Amino acid sequence: MSIADIKKNAQDKMNKSLETLKSDLAKVRTGRAHTGILDHVMVEYYGNPTPINQVANLTLVDARTIGVQPFEKKMAAAIEKAIREADLGLNPSSQGEQIRVPTPPLTEERRKEMVKLCKSEAEDAKIAVRNIRRDANEQLKKLVKDKSISEDEERRAQDDVQKLTDKAIADIDKIVAEKEKEVLTV
Repeated sequence: MSIADIKKNAQDKMNKSLETLKSDLAKVRTGRAHTGILDHVMVEYYGNPTPINQVANLTLVDARTIGVQPFEKKMAAAIEKAIREADLGLNPSSQGEQIRVPTPPLTEERRKEMVKLCKSEAEDAKIAVRNIRRDANEQLKKLVKDKSISEDEERRAQDDVQKLTDKAIADIDKIVAEKEKEVLTV
């Protein structure tokens, strides 16, 4: 494994950490309804827990309401129960075959909780990035130990890995700042 491989590998993993953070933050509720908040809801489907999007069609009815259209009529009650028990603070109601899930307006207190959640997700992403940096540095030390590269090359490579880490952490801070602003906007 060469220095370039180690740096490329670290860069790819850091980018994946950023993508994971973005997808996690997309699930954090703002004032609008978003079908992504139901992504983690599991419905009991013939004895197996199944993601809701595999047993129903999710749509936005309006800015504050999510529409859930079960693929099978008899699944409506199970889907409604799963949404209630998902601890998302949502209260679905059936209207014939369609289930409407109104999202309550966010209170100031709830918005602050959402911001804390965003910061927690950001901290997890930063920890992941630092672990990637540590792994890359350990691989570089191993190359020095095996006498594949000199200590000067190792030091330069570690500086490059640190620059990648700094950039990734700055990106994380920027992403979270945007999400906080979005959450706190009434």
